[in-house]
Amino acid sequence: YEMLRSLVGSEMCIRDSSALIRRVLSDIIKSDKRFQVKDIARDGLEGLNLLLTNKGNYDAVILDINMPKMNGLELLAELVRVKNKIPVIVVSTLVKEGASETIKALELGAFDFVLKPDSYAKVREEVFKNNLIDSLEAATKALPLTDKDANASDKMKAVKVAKEFVYPKRLGAGNGKTLIALACSTGGPKALQTLIPLLPHKIGASMLIVQHMPEGFTKTLADRLQESSMVNVKEADDGDRLMENQLYIAKGGYQLRIKEQSGESFISLEKDPPRGGLRPCADIMYESLMGSAYDKIVCVVLTGMGADGTAGIKQLKQTNNVYVIAQDEPTCTVYGMPRMVAEAGLVDEVLPLDQIADAIVKATGVH
Repeated sequence: YEMLRSLVGSEMCIRDSSALIRRVLSDIIKSDKRFQVKDIARDGLEGLNLLLTNKGNYDAVILDINMPKMNGLELLAELVRVKNKIPVIVVSTLVKEGASETIKALELGAFDFVLKPDSYAKVREEVFKNNLIDSLEAATKALPLTDKDANASDKMKAVKVAKEFVYPKRLGAGNGKTLIALACSTGGPKALQTLIPLLPHKIGASMLIVQHMPEGFTKTLADRLQESSMVNVKEADDGDRLMENQLYIAKGGYQLRIKEQSGESFISLEKDPPRGGLRPCADIMYESLMGSAYDKIVCVVLTGMGADGTAGIKQLKQTNNVYVIAQDEPTCTVYGMPRMVAEAGLVDEVLPLDQIADAIVKATGVH
């Protein structure tokens, strides 16, 4: 019943301070027969009151950040306080000044964010409409598990497919180095804020992260992770030489590849077309590592929609020693990317989010 409810007639609550944008969002939602608008709020306080007095009546919320009386961050913080776990989709403008607020919203538990175009004409374009509908589709499928389902899922929390951490013998001479390559999407910023601060200052490897985000947001994400973590974190720059104990976040709006020269690895950022609508794309990152001199490549796949990472890891396993760690279903915001890599038979460990840092440390051999 819950799944049927999420796919047919899912009810939305919209909170945006602009009457025009509220109308456009409402029209977009109503254009899809699976969804309907239940309520519209003019400010954050009115929106919060609707949520508290009509608990259980909405399947998702569309939320602006800049609102009178109570802004979006304050509303999200209040939802956390009262333990209201309704999926919230933040509709944000693509401005660097707003990136920090958007990242903070995701850390507070927002399900996803969709870029709000900077003009009325662009708001009505198909790209914005499709992004919003895709996010709503994912959010309404991600309903809380029933107690029965949750108990059944407990069996997956500490699944270890591989009994021992053993790499096959690599053909050719390796460089004795380890690389960690992580991919995530929806729910990723919040998951990274849990995972990265658990890593030690010395992780014994370079670490790459592809988080699906547009240009202007990944710098803020990197800065916030740097503030809360022991390991060094930065947004990747074109030409960066991969350094041990350094974490690089792929720059939004660019495809990240690793290129080798004179025994060293360097980051290449290019404005290639999106693959599968993604730029950065994890498959491209993994493919660029094929045949590289790393003795160990630890691939980590966290929460996210779709299947990005699966094809790239499958190809990478044909040329390199690869160990794959996937986040388990109960701790994922969206069990898409980890599920696909697991169903492809590529995973060595399936773990809850709070155990993945230890698995990474073990894989790199740091004590």
